[in-house]
Amino acid sequence: MAYYVLLSNFTDQGIKTIRDTQKRAEAFKAMASKSGIKVHTLLWTLGQYDVVAIAEADDDIAATALALSIASLGNIRTQTLRAFDTADMAKIMAKMA
Repeated sequence: MAYYVLLSNFTDQGIKTIRDTQKRAEAFKAMASKSGIKVHTLLWTLGQYDVVAIAEADDDIAATALALSIASLGNIRTQTLRAFDTADMAKIMAKMA
């Protein structure tokens, strides 16, 4: 499994319906679960991004499909970062020349 950080900003539509944000977050978690993706945490934030989620998925394709699915609903725009835990970094360091 691979880790992903999803950085999201509300769209104009998302702000207009902000009172539904918690309901949408639960729907996102359910959508992720159906896709075999585990959402470790979802946080509303101050600053450059409005919502940050950390998830674990089988691969980049699954993570990208989830990010595009939620973005297509029109409430958020997302940036997805591939993240590496300590075990992954050890493998990366071992392959360095």
